[in-house]
Amino acid sequence: MNATKKVALVAAALAVLAGAIGRLPISGWSRPTVAEPLYIRGAVVEQENDPAKQLPISDVDVTVANNAAVSRVTSDSSGFFSLSLRPDVKPGTPISLKFRSSDHKPLDLNVVAGDEINIARMVPVRQEAQSRGGPVVSVAGISVRYSIETTNAVNVGSAVKTFQVMNTGNLPCAGKPPCSPGMRWKAAVGSATLDAGEGKEFRNARLSCIAGPCPFTAVESDNFSKGGRTIGASVRNWSDTTTFLLEGDVFRRQIADVIRQAFPVIIDQAMSFTLPASAEGASIEAKLDGSPIVFPIGPTPTLSWANCSVRTGQDQARVFWCELRPGYRFS
Repeated sequence: MNATKKVALVAAALAVLAGAIGRLPISGWSRPTVAEPLYIRGAVVEQENDPAKQLPISDVDVTVANNAAVSRVTSDSSGFFSLSLRPDVKPGTPISLKFRSSDHKPLDLNVVAGDEINIARMVPVRQEAQSRGGPVVSVAGISVRYSIETTNAVNVGSAVKTFQVMNTGNLPCAGKPPCSPGMRWKAAVGSATLDAGEGKEFRNARLSCIAGPCPFTAVESDNFSKGGRTIGASVRNWSDTTTFLLEGDVFRRQIADVIRQAFPVIIDQAMSFTLPASAEGASIEAKLDGSPIVFPIGPTPTLSWANCSVRTGQDQARVFWCELRPGYRFS
């Protein structure tokens, strides 16, 4: 067998061997798949035909039968709940949720493990405030008062300064700066600054040429038009001496409390209102059977005539939800 045939046979054998190796499973190359954790998420609301009356229910105890969840949870002030399921629970597995609240009838809800949104509608347990035919206290004229801290700018006067840019016109620059535009005439640069003082700032600052051959000048640097505590300007002059006026209105910042008033939204036996993150000294003003009373709002509102909850939004505003206690009604 000649050399050419030997080379051809070896090449063919190597090709067959490479194909066989390519069909073999390669261990260690595949990454183990990690199952993402499953959650049961949803909201708890009151059972009402009118969607506007389906109030969120907070502090509801939510559990899963057969220990399918990692732990039990409670609904937050918006009614939201999220249960983490155990790793061995697969998508589509039937899940039995149990909702328990002292103010609502027990609810069992059958769902499946997955990413669906689950709404639990609980029937409230209405309690009579007094014996049959007893009086009911009316709640009316509700408003929310609070203060916010604002900063006001008060004009306290103005400040001025004149300065001269001394020069002799029509003298050749001879390549010795400063010079006029085009480097023909000798020029001079003059400047001035003003300080408004501690806690003050300039506004509406301006620079004016008030004497001399003003057309042959140019602002070299502008440190006044944006205002601030200190302002300044420099001017280039390539003619005879000119006079400039630097001035500005002086403002002082004052901190003051502004009283604001808001009115809650009333839905059936509940009311809702929000307060900005900067609100201070908040209180609820209401008339109970015609008598005006002021109720301060602390971190957690405590009212004799309503049960309240509060949550903080993404913008740090506080969202309040208050439901009347038995024996009270809005009027």
